[in-house]
Amino acid sequence: MGFGVFIHRSDSIYDDSPAEKYQFPSQYLRRVEACVGDWIVYYEPSKVAETKGYFAIAKVRQVIPDPGISEMYLALIEPGTYLDFASPVPFNGATGPVERGVLNDQGRISGRAQSAVRPLSPEDFARIVELGFEEDVPLLPRSDNDVPSLNIGEGAQAPFIYDQQRDRVTVTMSRIMRDRVFRRVVLRAYDERCAITGLKLINGRGRAEVAAAHIRPVEASGPDIVSNGIALSGTAHWMFDRGLISLADNLEILISRQTNDPQGIQSIINKSGHALAPQRVSDRPHPHFLRWHREHCFKQ
Repeated sequence: MGFGVFIHRSDSIYDDSPAEKYQFPSQYLRRVEACVGDWIVYYEPSKVAETKGYFAIAKVRQVIPDPGISEMYLALIEPGTYLDFASPVPFNGATGPVERGVLNDQGRISGRAQSAVRPLSPEDFARIVELGFEEDVPLLPRSDNDVPSLNIGEGAQAPFIYDQQRDRVTVTMSRIMRDRVFRRVVLRAYDERCAITGLKLINGRGRAEVAAAHIRPVEASGPDIVSNGIALSGTAHWMFDRGLISLADNLEILISRQTNDPQGIQSIINKSGHALAPQRVSDRPHPHFLRWHREHCFKQ
């Protein structure tokens, strides 16, 4: 087992679904197999406009041959382990690359930085994850209950130990922590605005009055990826969860025929009749999750 970096871009020619699978050619087979049972960090290359850099963490469950394409393989992601970083980490930090393993003996960036799959040292993994889950200005939850901060390394820094770091990340990925980070990335994608009503309401304590809703619920194996999330105000969230409203693949807002007040619902949705979409295409609701909601939740 070992940590690794998987390069991914939303316009990739590969059949990737970061929270579920990663497709790669046979040349990377040994490197990917070395990550089975351990954590990897997703990286969006600098050639992508407004790149997110290192943007998520996930755990590789197994590697299988791609059943549809010869000489291609799939790294299957362990369900429930994918999580976007609260703060995407740029390739270059204040003192140079945060991934020191891409430097050669002269301290210059080597060809390793171009590799789509590459091993990641425990020290580099720890550094990237620490930065990724930093919360300088956290989006506070609507509840006044205390929520513990997401901290990969609490207390005084101890000497780095490989197994200790791996186990610490596993413990840190508790449901309450995942909910906190998921809320942050979804509300940031939607500018804290309800996608259905278009309203952006901030209460007296500076908290956004919207929730980060899963399109496919966690209970139904829905991943904590921003494309499986949508920002919704209380009433819209209630209707969405109960299948009174849903979304077409083009984000048209669908109203159930079983609702007792279709005109009332029509009056509170935004005038475009479509859900507001995040600016980044990769952050928008994925048709895969929208289809699940229409088929399993929406009361047509």
